[in-house]
This record gives sequence, C-alpha cells and structure tokens, in this order.
Amino acid sequence: MTTAVDRFRAAVDRRDLDALGEVFTEDIRLYSPVKFTPFEGRPMVLGLFGVLLRTFEDFRYVGEFAGASQTSTDGMEAPSAVLLFRATVGGREIHGIDLLHLDDDGRIKEFTVMVRPQSAVQALGEAVLTGLVADGLAP
Repeated sequence: MTTAVDRFRAAVDRRDLDALGEVFTEDIRLYSPVKFTPFEGRPMVLGLFGVLLRTFEDFRYVGEFAGASQTSTDGMEAPSAVLLFRATVGGREIHGIDLLHLDDDGRIKEFTVMVRPQSAVQALGEAVLTGLVADGLAP
C-alpha cells in the first residue's frame, strides 16, 4: 500500500506540485527554520514548495523513520514520519529533517523542517525569501 509519505517523496523527486497538493490537507501548516510563524494553507505551502524545488540543488532523501508524535497545532498524537535529507543551497551543503504529521485520512497536515549548519540556514532563508518575493508570495 502506498502511503502519503511515499506519494510525497515521489512528488518531490518528480518536482510535481500538483501531486504534492494531493497529499496535503487544505489547512496544512509548515514550520520553517527561517520563519517564526508557520506557512498556512495548501496554496501558500505549495507556493513555498515551488520556491524550494527551484532553490535546492542536488536534493535527496537519505533516510526515513516512522512512528507517532504530538503535533504543534493541537498537541494530539498523530502518525508521523521523519525524512532525512541532504541538499546544497548557494554552495553550502545542508543536512536536514522533514517531520511530517498525518491526519486521520493519511494526508499531511503538519510539516516541520529543521536544517543545519547555521550558515546553510542563512543561505536557505535568503534564497527562499528572494523566491517568495519573485513569486508574489511575500512583500
């Protein structure tokens, strides 16, 4: 059986925003390492992913763990997956983790991204802000 996490990974590999939209809930929240408040709602999160897919160089998932954890939104325990990734942004190598929380229908309702090192976080933040402004998603 193919899960939302499998479909998510396949959509990222194909850089397919339409397929990503199918695995996200309408009210998805994405917590970014470069912004205090979350990106909220499918249209905004898909816009962000459009920027990310253009920004990351050599993006690849290198590991996956499944389990359950509390969400930030409501503190309820939800099925979860942790995806480990590597990428390059602006010549800086990034090590990161995507934490995905699933709803009762198996769709991604909450998404938290953590990356290191600090210099890569800064490069990513600058590149993403530039992309969001260019796409009309940020002032």
